[in-house]
Amino acid sequence: MPDNIFGEKSFEQTVKEKGFNLSLPTRVEGQDMEGTFFNEKTSLSYISHQGSSFWLRTPISVGHDLKLIVDLPPKLAQDQIMKLIIRGKVIFVEAATDQIPKQRVSIKFENKYIIQNDD
Repeated sequence: MPDNIFGEKSFEQTVKEKGFNLSLPTRVEGQDMEGTFFNEKTSLSYISHQGSSFWLRTPISVGHDLKLIVDLPPKLAQDQIMKLIIRGKVIFVEAATDQIPKQRVSIKFENKYIIQNDD
């Protein structure tokens, strides 16, 4: 049985609006499967106004709440160092394999987000 609330579909197949395949540096914070706090650097692989996908080494399962801190490109932030801070709930986990030691995680964003200077 897939570890996914959408059955066999991936997050990108389920989300109807257009998103972007962007590789943006991101820090993910939350609790792992054992309830221990983690803080892991990764890169986004997909983002839309409803959610995003990325790869994690930390074991996570569907339903976990995560916080993303995304480095915005300077061109989008008027040449300032800005971060997008947003929370979401894990809706899809693609299991790690022997060839890829990370799992692909997709989250659905909550309505609230913050864009702030990196000060």
